[in-house]
Amino acid sequence: MDREWVVEESASIKATPTEVYAAVANLRRMGEWSPEVFSIWVRGKAVKPGTRFVGFNRLGWRVWFTNCEVSAAVPGEVFAFRVSSFRMPVALWGYRIEGVGEDVTRLTEYWEDLRRDNRGAKLVSLLGKVFTGVPAEKRAELNRRGMRATLDRIKTGVENR
Repeated sequence: MDREWVVEESASIKATPTEVYAAVANLRRMGEWSPEVFSIWVRGKAVKPGTRFVGFNRLGWRVWFTNCEVSAAVPGEVFAFRVSSFRMPVALWGYRIEGVGEDVTRLTEYWEDLRRDNRGAKLVSLLGKVFTGVPAEKRAELNRRGMRATLDRIKTGVENR
């Protein structure tokens, strides 16, 4: 089987695109949604393209941090950020938000592995395995499971507000 470089999962949420965007673009709530992220450090309240933040992550006993930068922030439409390690690209994470009916929104979470034929890709892949315990080739499978859990948590959180 070839390595997966891109993964996406979707869920329908009984809420407006504006409400769903507010949930996913609130970086401080990321620890509520993600099974891997347990905390975010971000300076200030405004989140816009160029906003930098640090994500603190956990898998079992392993704990690590990532440097991130918001790359897209369009209310009601898209929120995305790039992850790097030691200034080398690791991944792109994002959410596409689409109104599909009256107060029903399709939320799609996507991930793209950026460790391809670029400066330091092999080193970042090795560091990823050391810090997370997950080889790069298995990351897509793990992320797919995490996305399902994240989308379920966002759905529950937004619908039960």
